Amino acid sequence: MNRLPIPGRLWIASDVHLGPDSPATAAAFHGFLRQAAAQADALILAGDLFDAWTGDDIGLASPEPWLRAALNALQQVSARIPLWLGHGNRDFLIGPALARYVGARLLTDPALLDTDAGPVLLAHGDQYCLADRNYQRFRRIVRNRGVQAAYLALPVAARRRIAAWARGRSRSANRYKTQTIMDVTPHAIATALREAGPDVHALIHGHTHRPGRHALTVDNRACERLVLPDWDLDHTATPRGGWVVIDTEGLHLHQPDAATLAEMAAVDILPRLKSVDSYCAHPGIEPE
Repeated sequence: MNRLPIPGRLWIASDVHLGPDSPATAAAFHGFLRQAAAQADALILAGDLFDAWTGDDIGLASPEPWLRAALNALQQVSARIPLWLGHGNRDFLIGPALARYVGARLLTDPALLDTDAGPVLLAHGDQYCLADRNYQRFRRIVRNRGVQAAYLALPVAARRRIAAWARGRSRSANRYKTQTIMDVTPHAIATALREAGPDVHALIHGHTHRPGRHALTVDNRACERLVLPDWDLDHTATPRGGWVVIDTEGLHLHQPDAATLAEMAAVDILPRLKSVDSYCAHPGIEPE
């Protein structure tokens, strides 16, 4: 696996799920982007930035107001610091045209990052949910380049109908799935860390919407898994959001409380927050 060197203070977020029905989430996230541009040396958005993406040609042709605001916010970030975009299970059709438009680079999934805290494996995370066999079958189909090319060749209306059908089917199916099925499987995590190399001790991923940090042992080496928070200030009684910071002191998981997230959405200001935990010697790490 090729390594991507990203020195300096790196911020990582995922699962923002921007769309026309998430104005409060967008407001908070735009504030986050401005603060990242001011405080970070690089930013990675590791998948599901958008709740749906049916092709760069559709998204960029005539962006709706919510999307235009998001694209402008991304452009402002990339004008100041390097920006990478990853693919998620909702926006896996993000392509080079969008990346060029916002001044970003596309990130492979998974990606092995050389950071100031050492090598870190980063993934969206859906590839590790192996217990959900139906989803993994679907994922293999839609990630096939031939299937994607055929889909992108369809008329706009047809693509939107298919995307709406797929989202509805996914939501319906998830209502009957247990949390265990929709979470990552331990052996998939261990395999990913093993294949990344003996010097890799940390894996960061999103997708599951179950933020936290977990200790595990792989081939007699102590490792850690950090789960990125999802963002939602529009469809829940408890607002959610957060990110991971990587610097010379380690890996830090930030999860602002509901009041802070509400303030971010209301006044579009993200205060400087201290890390709620750190990579090294954290007594609250949950063992796997």
